[in-house]
Amino acid sequence: MCSGRVDLGFMLRAFSNGVDGVFVGGCRLNECNYITHGNYHALNLVLLCKKILAHIGMNPERLSIAFMSGGEGIRFTDVVEDFVQKVKAIGPLGKAEGMGKDQLASRLEAVTRLIPYIKIVKREKLAARLDSEAAYDGYFTSDEVDRLFREVVSYHIDPQKCQACMICLRKCPVEAIAGGKKQVHVIDPDKCIRCGACFDACPPRFGAVEKITGEPGPLQLSE
Repeated sequence: MCSGRVDLGFMLRAFSNGVDGVFVGGCRLNECNYITHGNYHALNLVLLCKKILAHIGMNPERLSIAFMSGGEGIRFTDVVEDFVQKVKAIGPLGKAEGMGKDQLASRLEAVTRLIPYIKIVKREKLAARLDSEAAYDGYFTSDEVDRLFREVVSYHIDPQKCQACMICLRKCPVEAIAGGKKQVHVIDPDKCIRCGACFDACPPRFGAVEKITGEPGPLQLSE
């Protein structure tokens, strides 16, 4: 599989399943077999994910990425062996970080639910391709990731302003809005990916969709 298909969800799911370490291997940078340079995309995601792991209290060294050609079997063996030894030295997942199983699972689940939002907010940076692997040193900062989670947005439909026009409902890409004709629309926070499609679609003359930053939206009850 091309490393360009590596996703944040894959890495976080592995940790959620109890894996102590995750290794991503890709073709050498600037030597893409498919001319898509997906290995740069994988590098971006791994660097971002390492900062996210640190943000939730996990050791970021549990995640690693390396680049090599298909003919470098000895290098592959050495790199993987070094990573295995590093993970063994860190210790069991969660225990080494001083977190219980439930606490770790809760934090990973919370981050996993935000993956679509993270991709939207960081899409330009994730799509960038710098000149070399060294140029990525400090590409994502701890302060940047802390701010990302601190300023998470949510959307709320004001029942007093909603005209039940169904415009936002039709525009939602994940069917997170419930409602119908003559029925106030409601956003399901568990399905919402915070893409802002509803906010952009709501006619300005109504202004029913509110964008809230840094705190959960008001509880909405279906009508």
